[in-house]
Amino acid sequence: MKSTDRWLIAADNALRTLAGASQAARANPAALTAEAELAEPDRRLAGALMRVNHVGEVCAQALYQAQALTARSEPLRRQMAASARDEIDHLAWTQQRLAELHDRPSLLNPLWYAGAFGLGLLAGRLGDRASLGFVVETERQVEQHLAGHLDRLPAADARSRAIVRQMKDDERRHADGARAAGGVELPLPVRAAMRAAARVMTSTAHRI
Repeated sequence: MKSTDRWLIAADNALRTLAGASQAARANPAALTAEAELAEPDRRLAGALMRVNHVGEVCAQALYQAQALTARSEPLRRQMAASARDEIDHLAWTQQRLAELHDRPSLLNPLWYAGAFGLGLLAGRLGDRASLGFVVETERQVEQHLAGHLDRLPAADARSRAIVRQMKDDERRHADGARAAGGVELPLPVRAAMRAAARVMTSTAHRI
């Protein structure tokens, strides 16, 4: 595929992501779980947490698209594309759950997407092993973040919890695959900066 075609596909993906037009290929993990009656404070908390998770999936689309564009080998490009397809499922599931909770996505999604796309381009420019290392660290941090959400989500909100559990399993698989493909461990200051940036994003998306 020509470079121009890949950029056009990336642009189309960005528009679909930000327009809320993503469609899941896999069944929603919550499909067979009954909706519970949530008290208003619990509904608001679940909505805020799922909004943060939706932002994470918006960023994941941007990161994987950018890293696929800058990948130097075709196998890595295919690996990034496969992971991005899983993240499209997550994006659709969290968006559906937000609607069920009568809540909304972050108003800052275009900003989140642009920032994550820039980071993905930078990671890709550092070479394939560094790019894979960036995936490993990102997915490990996301996995920890989702584990924290499982602790915070209302116990009665079984639908949100089912979605988050599946997302957590997928993120672990992505991290393991990137490490097995040759991802290098990032320097401690880089990992710390990534965690700090993630805290800013999650705390902001929780409210806006």
